[in-house]
Amino acid sequence: MPDTFSPYPLRLSYGIRRYAFGARLIETHLGKEDLPDGVIAETWEVSDHASEPATVLNGAYAGRPLRELVQAYPDQLVRPGWRGPHLPLLVKLLDASHLLPVHVHPDDAVAAARYGEPNGKDEAWHILWAEPEATALVGLRPGLERDSLREALLAHDYDAALLRYRVRTGDTVDVPAGVLHTFGPGTLILEVQQTSDLAESAMPRDLQGRALTSEAWHANVDATLDLLTSEARPRPDPGVVLRDDEGVRRVQGCRNARFVLERWTLREALRVSLGEGGFATLTTLDGALAVSCDGERELLPRASSCLLPAAAGEVTLEPASGDALDLVVCFEPGNAAPRQAGV
Repeated sequence: MPDTFSPYPLRLSYGIRRYAFGARLIETHLGKEDLPDGVIAETWEVSDHASEPATVLNGAYAGRPLRELVQAYPDQLVRPGWRGPHLPLLVKLLDASHLLPVHVHPDDAVAAARYGEPNGKDEAWHILWAEPEATALVGLRPGLERDSLREALLAHDYDAALLRYRVRTGDTVDVPAGVLHTFGPGTLILEVQQTSDLAESAMPRDLQGRALTSEAWHANVDATLDLLTSEARPRPDPGVVLRDDEGVRRVQGCRNARFVLERWTLREALRVSLGEGGFATLTTLDGALAVSCDGERELLPRASSCLLPAAAGEVTLEPASGDALDLVVCFEPGNAAPRQAGV
């Protein structure tokens, strides 16, 4: 591997998960092209997870595993001074045509102690589309004891256990590890999360829809209850408008200790800078985006993603068709936020 890193927008291969809760919303509502036939529950757009490792598709590093670049160039790709086992964030598109399992993710301490993994899974959902009556169940109802919660889960009485909220296009739900949750049907989201695939489910069927034995189901419910380490009760949030002018509308959906998620509407070309911060991810929603950096120009088709390395510096973003387009930008909160150059 060369000693010098060449920063440019990295287009990545994406992984596919075919869970029972999915359908074809990523194709029909976002317009993502070249998806294989059949149920598509998730596309892992930016992933350095061992189960869905991405490969670079463009430029000087085409054909290289993302993991190889992360390990070889941590300061230039992730952020100055960073060292770790994998890219800290994972971005996916998720089709909840049907109800997701009622499930929970471990926090960092539990992930290390119980699973031997380097981190748990905080996550946030940005609602890209939702049916008029779509809802999410997030966080426990106050005052529930473990026995009452277990009884409700075994009776499939999820409203007795969880708080239900309406979700609308443009909302973001910030869900820390240790919070019981589910959403769907009729929902399509972009999820940003810590790089982890750890979870426990309280459902009587597995992710492919196959029935579990009574013993396995009850054991899973108990394992789920053991992971409930947070009393947080997140709810859908329309976000905070950070900027709204002729060129760009910028809405911050969430900011926490792990990540920031923003939705941008670009009406014209915009020059942005990562400053002294770290990497960022871009995901286009309703059009193609031209991303120019260090003399290289990459065209991101509709419903596709790229990784902007920390060393990328100034980047120009321009709607390829000339029409306004929406994209989701994610980055770590310790870094300087992407900003208009010179501002």
